[in-house]
Amino acid sequence: MSAPEIRPTTEADLSAITAIYQQAVREGTATFELEPPDLAEMTRRYRALIDGGYPYFVAMLDGRVAGYAYAGAYRPRPAYRFTVENSIYLDPSFHRRGIGLLLLERLITECEARGFRQMIAVIGDSANAGSIGVHTRGGFKMIGTHPNVGLKFGRWLDTVMMQRDLGEGGSTVPTK
Repeated sequence: MSAPEIRPTTEADLSAITAIYQQAVREGTATFELEPPDLAEMTRRYRALIDGGYPYFVAMLDGRVAGYAYAGAYRPRPAYRFTVENSIYLDPSFHRRGIGLLLLERLITECEARGFRQMIAVIGDSANAGSIGVHTRGGFKMIGTHPNVGLKFGRWLDTVMMQRDLGEGGSTVPTK
């Protein structure tokens, strides 16, 4: 297997990203979304993130989009402007190859360069050992679990909250 290339997402990647996310919605518990969004909606979401100054990356492997990751606003109020929430999704045929961690590491580096100070992971389903493990390897610490907050596939699901400092974290106050 060749090494994946991590690069900024382009609109040309959105069809593959949409397919990856639609499968995650239909078959998985990492997202609590119940209806898979179409390409137009995924394009709208992508543009909103890019226009908002947030990073969005794809992992290319053997000419295919193997996965993607982005950061977005953690909460809309201005006091949260230095905190981002991350999302990572992989094509299932590329699971367990280290691609999720590579995407996360690139996302962390880029968020630090953009002046963000905290990154939050809201992980769907406390049984999602893969995502919890990737975030742990990426320097995140467990900050809590919200039990039974989502109902999908006829069962209650938890969300796991993890967090890591970016750059100086909370040790200093940003000047801008």
